[in-house]
Amino acid sequence: MVLFTESTTPFVNLRWHLDVSGLKSSKLYIWNGVALFFGWLVLSEHTFHLNSSSTILIRLQKVKQIFPLGYYSVLTVPAMLAMMNIYWFWKIARGMVKTLAKAKAKKHDE
Repeated sequence: MVLFTESTTPFVNLRWHLDVSGLKSSKLYIWNGVALFFGWLVLSEHTFHLNSSSTILIRLQKVKQIFPLGYYSVLTVPAMLAMMNIYWFWKIARGMVKTLAKAKAKKHDE
């Protein structure tokens, strides 16, 4: 389930290549940013958090019985990953809003 979160990597890579190529004002850059936002929203946030929450609730006591250190890892690691995902999602959302605002201003000037 967690590997589904990597489905947004091609969008991140394409965005970087378009930026380096000087194509930040292209329609492909804009649409890629929108696809990255929605892909991250659905795949990373929704899938990751649902999977982590259900795994913790179902297997927490079993992990505690088998491997005590694993119990604390199951409690802390998903929380840290969730915070990192929220941070990156915030950056992606902020970048999308900024790009769309620039595209709208450019279109308005024409």
